[in-house]
Amino acid sequence: MKVDGGVGWDLEQVGAEARELEEMGYSGILTAETGHDPFLPLAFAAQTTSRVDLGTGIAVAFARTPMILANIGHDLNALSKGRFVLGLGSQIRPHITKRFSMPWSHPAARMREFILAMRAIWANWHDGEPLQFTGKFYTHTLMTPFFTPTNTEYGPPRVTLAAVGPLMTEVAGEVADGVIVHAFTTEKYLRETTLPALERGFAKAGKKREDFEISYPCFVVTGRDEQEMEQARTATRQQIAFYGSTPAYKPVLDSIGAGELQGELNAMSKQGRWQEMGTLITDDMLGSFAVVEEPANIARAFRARYGDIVDRTSAAYGGLPNDARAEIVRELTAA
Repeated sequence: MKVDGGVGWDLEQVGAEARELEEMGYSGILTAETGHDPFLPLAFAAQTTSRVDLGTGIAVAFARTPMILANIGHDLNALSKGRFVLGLGSQIRPHITKRFSMPWSHPAARMREFILAMRAIWANWHDGEPLQFTGKFYTHTLMTPFFTPTNTEYGPPRVTLAAVGPLMTEVAGEVADGVIVHAFTTEKYLRETTLPALERGFAKAGKKREDFEISYPCFVVTGRDEQEMEQARTATRQQIAFYGSTPAYKPVLDSIGAGELQGELNAMSKQGRWQEMGTLITDDMLGSFAVVEEPANIARAFRARYGDIVDRTSAAYGGLPNDARAEIVRELTAA
């Protein structure tokens, strides 16, 4: 199993952070698109590491065009000598239309076409295929030598897709190289909804499971003493409640018989009652979403629950010191 760690956005520190994670035994380094650009730190990380994968977890696809991401993906893969993984996500309609001022419609179908358009662009750059992509949402039919990259030794990057619902998950199985399962996922939902949707995507593309990577950034509740454990429980409950307030995620709550909670969480979120929302997440619900263990037991518990499904994982281990984190990584990567 591969284990990914995260770096921050302080460009003066990210190179050292990335080198430290590689030395600790991590398999990959991820950035997220929140308050900062997710790509720029990876350019710095590429120059201080030599082994780890470098990926976005995630970058918002619909905030950009296929050509823009094809270009960024190519450049980072060339810089890192084939180690870049372009992790994409759709975000939700309000953010795409109101924050990014970009169009939104049919997200699963649009994402499928988005990834296929990028692959057509890369095929032009790397294989000399004519650029003749005409779709419902995107059209790319013009490419001249002046705009064609020449540093094509390492080819295009791998593409992974974040998915929750079965439609987007099926798209991931069909056109991506891997899926990023949302942290807001239960084991039951993963086995009964996610895996069958991926299999439908594999069947469409004639792909095999062994050619595909399932990544799951699992919630982990841990700590060196009861105070740290309780702090982690509280923070994770609030995170679960935040995600649970999203209407599109109700089926995940349904998987553990808690679907009626979604409406209440949504109403509270609109009232700004963020901290109070976390109190509605019971211990049983917390255990369905998170691995709740002392540091020494995390790897064993994760493998017991997900070892037959998940190929790589990432998790925040609270305030654990580096030696404790490195031991968890060692146990997981040895599995």
